[in-house]
Amino acid sequence: MDRRMEKRHIAIVTGADGGIGMEYCRALARRGYSLVMVSVTETPLREASERIVSEWGVVTWPVTMDLTLAKAPGLLVGWLDSTGLMPDVEVLVNNAGIFSFDFLTETPEKRVDTFVDLHVRSVAQMCRLFGARFAMKGSGYILNMSSMSCWMPMPGLALYASTKAFLRVFSRSLALELRDSGVRVMVAAPGGVATSLFGLPPKLMRLAVGLGVVARPEKFAERAVARLLKGKQQYINGLLNRISIVAVGCTPTWVRMQVKHRLLDRGIRKP
Repeated sequence: MDRRMEKRHIAIVTGADGGIGMEYCRALARRGYSLVMVSVTETPLREASERIVSEWGVVTWPVTMDLTLAKAPGLLVGWLDSTGLMPDVEVLVNNAGIFSFDFLTETPEKRVDTFVDLHVRSVAQMCRLFGARFAMKGSGYILNMSSMSCWMPMPGLALYASTKAFLRVFSRSLALELRDSGVRVMVAAPGGVATSLFGLPPKLMRLAVGLGVVARPEKFAERAVARLLKGKQQYINGLLNRISIVAVGCTPTWVRMQVKHRLLDRGIRKP
């Protein structure tokens, strides 16, 4: 533990019940942060919170909350004020997200709303509220989760890629808006990460990790947090991913259409 354990330092992580969110919690707990862990799933969140306490001995507050609700960011800030925790909050990690690989026209209305509410409106409002509080005290860190797909307009990813593109541009702009106030904002744009988000079979996931195509979540989160606390504005993991941005950007339309015809039209899409 470092000197942060001498007094209370708090980080907030959304989507904290598993996957990268859980690894963000571990990376922050390793640095002595107590954690407000937010998720919509009550039992998995409570279990994740207990694991963090057992592993690192830090204080955790599991908060079950549906961030797609318009009032959720304000309710979270209100709860932090009422409990007296807000002055000690130093880090906000907006990690909660969803994924689907399907055509927009075949996506249910509620699912479309969830993408926009969770990836766009909720993050913008969380950043507005916490950014203002951080700016008032002259310090703080905000990490938003984009994706490599934000550079990849591919069939089946219309909602996911576009909302992740918003998160990247929004975060880069916000970093400049808040920089003079002492608040640091970073956007992480990972390639594939070995979590359940994308629904890959275990054998295929292990192969992808072995080939270096997919990153281990613990390594990604650790490096992302390290860069955030150094004041970096963007993190893209791995040289292959950085090269892929250029390669995919140069992909002609006919190649993208082959992805559609050979994969999507043959029923590989998941509901």
